[in-house]
Amino acid sequence: MTTRIAICPGSYDPVTMGHVDIIRRAAAMFDHVVVGVVRRPKHKEPLIPAEDRVALLEESLVDVANVSVEMFSDLVVDFARRAGACALVKGLRAVSDFEWEFQMQQLNKHLAPEIESVYLAASGRYMFVSSSGVREIAAFGGPVEDLVPPCVGRWFADHPSRPNL
Repeated sequence: MTTRIAICPGSYDPVTMGHVDIIRRAAAMFDHVVVGVVRRPKHKEPLIPAEDRVALLEESLVDVANVSVEMFSDLVVDFARRAGACALVKGLRAVSDFEWEFQMQQLNKHLAPEIESVYLAASGRYMFVSSSGVREIAAFGGPVEDLVPPCVGRWFADHPSRPNL
């Protein structure tokens, strides 16, 4: 029997409850899910070090037996091939997410036609949650506990960063 492996790639800076929801739902659909943490995203400088992002994801998903977390620094399709994945799973919150993901899907399909892209609509209670929004709230000392796993809330409490006003 073939094991169906999916990749859930992202920067996870930080991991949110929306991310956890998508990963858990993907884990119910595939035999194994590899959460791929982009070491150095090209579009932004991460707030949380890559090793911490991996550890926070591992702690957030410790109860999901068929999920593992790995860091990667190359094309997502190359990472997916190394993992033996048949699919990339991404969450969609809004039309703007779709526009970006549609472009990426076309490029990924060009590079790796054997790997499918699977999109899961965000659950209603998490549609408004984004990593950038969480970082903004945390930077001003606002409460993020309902938006992130408990370990991420503790990380922010241990690493306060206030903007220069």
